[in-house]
Amino acid sequence: MLQSIHIQNYALIDKLDIDFTPGFSVITGETGAGKSIILGAIGLLLGQRADVKAIKNGTFKCIVEARFCIASYGLEAFFQELDLEYDPEECILRREVYASGKSRAFINDSPASLNQMKALGEKLIDVHSQHQNLLLNKEGFQLNILDILAQDEKQLEAYKQVYRHYKDISNTLEELIIQAEKSRQDEDYLRFQLEQLEEASLHSGEQTELEQEAETLSHTEEIKANLYKAQQLIDGTEANGILSQTKDCQQALQNISNVYPSASEWVERLRSCYIELKDIAHDLSVAEEETEFNPERLDYVNERLNLIYNLQQKHRVTTIEALLELAENYRHQLNDISSFDERIAELNQQKEALYNKVLEQARQLTNLRTKSAHHIEEQMKKLLIPLGMPNVRFAVELTSRKEPDLNGLDNVTFLFSANKNGALQNVASVASGGEIARVMLSLKAMIAGAVKLPTIIFDEIDTGVSGSIAEKMALIMRDMGRQNRQVISITHLPQIAARGTTHYKVYKKDTETGTNSYIHRLTPEERVKEIAHMLSGSVLTEAALNNARALLENQ
Repeated sequence: MLQSIHIQNYALIDKLDIDFTPGFSVITGETGAGKSIILGAIGLLLGQRADVKAIKNGTFKCIVEARFCIASYGLEAFFQELDLEYDPEECILRREVYASGKSRAFINDSPASLNQMKALGEKLIDVHSQHQNLLLNKEGFQLNILDILAQDEKQLEAYKQVYRHYKDISNTLEELIIQAEKSRQDEDYLRFQLEQLEEASLHSGEQTELEQEAETLSHTEEIKANLYKAQQLIDGTEANGILSQTKDCQQALQNISNVYPSASEWVERLRSCYIELKDIAHDLSVAEEETEFNPERLDYVNERLNLIYNLQQKHRVTTIEALLELAENYRHQLNDISSFDERIAELNQQKEALYNKVLEQARQLTNLRTKSAHHIEEQMKKLLIPLGMPNVRFAVELTSRKEPDLNGLDNVTFLFSANKNGALQNVASVASGGEIARVMLSLKAMIAGAVKLPTIIFDEIDTGVSGSIAEKMALIMRDMGRQNRQVISITHLPQIAARGTTHYKVYKKDTETGTNSYIHRLTPEERVKEIAHMLSGSVLTEAALNNARALLENQ
C-alpha cells in the first residue's frame, strides 16, 4: 500500500512530502486548493502522459516519487516477468519530467519504461475519478467488471490464445486466397516466360564462351596470318629462323664447353629452349591449319548472343546466371499455384477446427460469467438497498454475439431501476449522477474483494449524494480499508470525512514567490474544526463544532 509521496516543482507545489496510513483515509480541502494536482502527480506514476505545462514556473524539472509496501501482495513473479529489480518489502516509483518535454521513469531506482511503470502501477493503485462513472456506459467496461468478479482470468487467457490462433489462421487463409486468385491470373504469363527461358536452353558461363568465340570467328584471317608468321619466325626455312639460330648458338657453346665449363650449363638451357620452341612451332602450325573462316558458325554464335542479349534486356538483368535464377523463380511460383488448392483446403480444415475450439472455450466463459452475473445481482442489491434504494433492481444481461471476438461470445449490459415497478434499462441511461456514484462504489467494493489491489483512491465518489447516504457510502469505504487494503477518499462531505481513520487537508497559501499548495495531516482538534467548516461554511459556529464532534464520536 501507499506509504508516502514526494512531489517537487509540480503545478502549485514547491515541495510536498506526506506519509499515508493503512485503512480508510480522507482528503478534504476547498475547491481549487490542489487536490486534483496531487492526483495528477500520482497519475504520472501510473504512466500517464506528462505535460510540461505542469512543471512549476522557473524550474527545469519536476519530480514525483511514491513508496509502496508490497510485502503482502506476492508480486515477485510480476517483477521477474518485467525484468525489474525486486525488493520483497518496498517498491519505489519515481517520475522526472523536464521542461524540454522529456521524462524519465524509475522503479526501485533503476530506469524503466513507461509501459513497465504503467503495468506495475495498475498492480499497486487504482484511482477512481469522476470521469470513470462515464465508463459505466461502455460495454467493454461492464464486461471487464464481470470478468474480474467471475475470476475467470485463466479461462479468458486460454480463450484469447485460441482466438488469436484462429484469427491468425483466418488472416493467413484470406491472404492465401487473394494470392491464389492473383497468381492464377498471372499463371499464363509466368508459364509463357518460363517456356521462353527453357527453350533458350541456357547454361552458366555460356555468354562468356560465345562472346570469345564470336571475336575469334570475326578475326579468322588476321589470326591465321599471324599464326603462320609466328610459326615461320620460329621454324622458317631461312637460316635466321629462331630454331636454326638457337641450334647454332647451342653448337657454338658446345665447342667451348671443354675449355670453358660454364658453357655446359648454357648448352643445357638452350637445349630445353630448343625443345620448347619446337613444340610451340608445331602447335602454331596445327592451329594455323585448323583456323578456317566459318560463316555458318559465326551466324549461329551471333544469333545465340542476340537471343541472350534480348532476354537480358527483356528481364532487366545482365548475366545468364540471373536469367537461370529467374527461370527457377518462375518454376517455384508455378509450383505454388498448383499447390494453392491443397494449402487452402488444409488451412480451411485448421480454421474450422479452431473455430469449434473457440466456440467451446467461449461457452465455458459464458457459463462462468452467467454464474458470476447471478452473484453480482444478489450482492448489488444487498449493497444498494442500504444506500437509499429500497426498491432497487439490478440485473446483468448476457446476450450472444453473432460471431466471437477477442472477449468471447457475450454482450454484457448492466440493467438498473431504482423505482418500484420501473422498467429495467441500461444503468448509464436511467441512473442519476448520485445513483451512478452509488452503483460504482458498490461495484468497486465487490471488485476490491475479488482482487488484491493494495490502494484505492476515490476522487469525489460521493457526487450527487448527501446526508445519511453519504455516511453509508463512507462505511462501505471504511470496510474496504479494513481488508488489508488502503482506501483514500477525496471528499467535500463531512459525513464521509468523519469516518476516515486519518484525515488530510489540502490548502493553498500565498508566499512572496507565488501561491503554493500544501497537504497536512490533521490533529484531532484540527479535524473537528475542518469538519465544522464543512458543515457551516467559512463562519465557524459553536453548533457546527458540536455537530462535528458528534460526527466524529459516532465513528
